[in-house]
Amino acid sequence: MVTTIKLEQGTKSELDEFRESKNESYNEVLRKLIFIAKMTKKDARLSKKTIEEIDAARKRIKQGKFYTEEQMKKRLNL
Repeated sequence: MVTTIKLEQGTKSELDEFRESKNESYNEVLRKLIFIAKMTKKDARLSKKTIEEIDAARKRIKQGKFYTEEQMKKRLNL
């Protein structure tokens, strides 16, 4: 099932900052944020580390420093 939610423009703009690519859906962004919130609730020490790792990964992706699925399959001989 799919539903529509209303967001203020500022909220949408902030969500856009979490997108790793323009193809990433808002559902995917929200799922990541929910995961972080749940991890924070379970163990606050993990939240800072998790956020730092996500930020580092996002920077690598924006710099083009990542492997595509096809590249990894080839590299792993799959």
